[in-house]
Amino acid sequence: MIAAALAFAATAARAEPMHGIAMHGEPALPAGYTHFPYANPDAPQDGSVTYGVVGTFDSLNPFVLKSMRTTARGIWDPEFGNLVFESLMVRSRDEPFTMYGLLAETIETDDERTWVEFTLNADARWSDGVPVTPEDVIFTYEILTEKGRPPFNRRMARIERIEKTGERSVKFYLNDQADREFPLLLALTPVLPAHATDVDNFEGATLDPPVGSGPYLVESVEPGARIAYRRNPDYWGRNIPAKRGFDNYEQITVEYFRDTTARFEAFKKGVFDIYPESDPIKWETAYDFPAVTDGRIVKQTFGTGRPQRMLGFFFNTRREVFADARVRESLAMLFDFEWVNANLFSGRYTRTGSFWQNSDELSALGRPADEREQALLAPFADAVQPSVMDGSYAPVVTDGSGRDRAVLRRVVQKLGEAGYAIEDGRMVRDGEPLSFEILLGTVPGASQNEIERMALSYQTTAGLIGVDIAVRGVDDAQFQQRRQTWDYDMVAGSLSASLSPGGEQVWRWGSESRDPEGTFNYAGAADPAIDAMIAAMVDAREREDFAAAVRALDRVLISGHYVVPLYHLGEDWVAHWSHIEHPPEPPLYGYQLPVWWSTRTE
Repeated sequence: MIAAALAFAATAARAEPMHGIAMHGEPALPAGYTHFPYANPDAPQDGSVTYGVVGTFDSLNPFVLKSMRTTARGIWDPEFGNLVFESLMVRSRDEPFTMYGLLAETIETDDERTWVEFTLNADARWSDGVPVTPEDVIFTYEILTEKGRPPFNRRMARIERIEKTGERSVKFYLNDQADREFPLLLALTPVLPAHATDVDNFEGATLDPPVGSGPYLVESVEPGARIAYRRNPDYWGRNIPAKRGFDNYEQITVEYFRDTTARFEAFKKGVFDIYPESDPIKWETAYDFPAVTDGRIVKQTFGTGRPQRMLGFFFNTRREVFADARVRESLAMLFDFEWVNANLFSGRYTRTGSFWQNSDELSALGRPADEREQALLAPFADAVQPSVMDGSYAPVVTDGSGRDRAVLRRVVQKLGEAGYAIEDGRMVRDGEPLSFEILLGTVPGASQNEIERMALSYQTTAGLIGVDIAVRGVDDAQFQQRRQTWDYDMVAGSLSASLSPGGEQVWRWGSESRDPEGTFNYAGAADPAIDAMIAAMVDAREREDFAAAVRALDRVLISGHYVVPLYHLGEDWVAHWSHIEHPPEPPLYGYQLPVWWSTRTE
């Protein structure tokens, strides 16, 4: 007992308040940094910007399950910026995973990260002028645990208790379910105002403008059509280092459109200002209208150091038809990427094969498992296919004909191993046909038209061996509702990739996220090997161990054949009206809209 007490005291003595915290190593920026390298602290602070999105909204509360997919963009938004609500700390997009002070000016933790303490900035205020307090932080965890959506409602499971330790400080004591990443996730959690939150009605959708601590106020709302934000003239954080060069518009508007065609036509007319493009043919051929040719619209290509997102058709393994990995592997082989790429996209795309594609450090594709990976995977001998383990695996390559007989024969043979056979032109097992539906909607990284064309091509190829695929496109609201309640056989989906994957992988692939509605476990994965690799990843102290755990997870996911992978691009394309400008060099994760600005005053 005495030795333990002395050890604890020594650990506590070593801990000291820090301006930032990195998942591995130390923050790149020193305590006296003035701004993030990718932000321009002298950017103009006037003007306005309008964004355009496909979909609808009926709520301004992004933290509850009922409205998690129909909340107005911008309230809590990694793309456009967290305009209304803020977190204790903010992530630098120029480092794999490092947090710097925002609502909290410092963070303190022990070497084992068994506790973490935040000291709030003395100037932090809600938009109604009330100070942000430790009580607000504690209240946030209480209400999100009781009434919030994943992953917020599950974070208390890793916390022993939360304690106010001073006028501006709050301390989290963590239990044995927490890992080394968890303090950073606590720092990322939005903070809600205890005095201005309707607890009784928190779970419902609302259009009442919220009280937040962020740089903008909700100015006007037209449900499903438009939301406008106005800069808060009394915003408390405009001069802290993590916010210099951000939030450069006086007004931000988000316009909603029914589909990508209507959205593009509106952009051409100047209804909104910035258009990220993902279609290579469209990028080359559709931008020949006057605003581009006379320079009023600028086309730009941005490099990025981040891994590419996984865009694909996700098998719902909760459905019996996809319970067998052999069936999933066979069906994935049926997607004729070579034909699709040549005939629909003029050969401009690259096939995706890894969940961390284009990262030499994190992707397992084309790389044999090293000793670290082998040790992690040793208890799960059947979790990784030999070709994935030795680095020889690659997605099937066809002859591009749309009916590659050699590939089709291999698929029929593999399906035969799972008990299927062709009878009267149909693929059946025990008299039941192999049939399923692909649910289509708007997903990041591809237009609705692109997704539909690929699904129809997949349907045609599958039909050659008697596999019956139905393709169903639905509106955005129905798509999001069905996807978050697992009401589909196969679904179009997209998962972003990070240089520092961590706890979010639990909500994409972990066993505990298989059944609760509203997680991002589209495939319904529940595998002890996946859980173990995620645990090793978030517990790793050294970058080498971390990278090995990510590659091992990649191998397990690839071997599970949970997705029919589609394609990726190695760069970002953005068209924007010429009054919109940005810093000259994008950060590690690619261009960041919150640091752009307008040279056109209102």
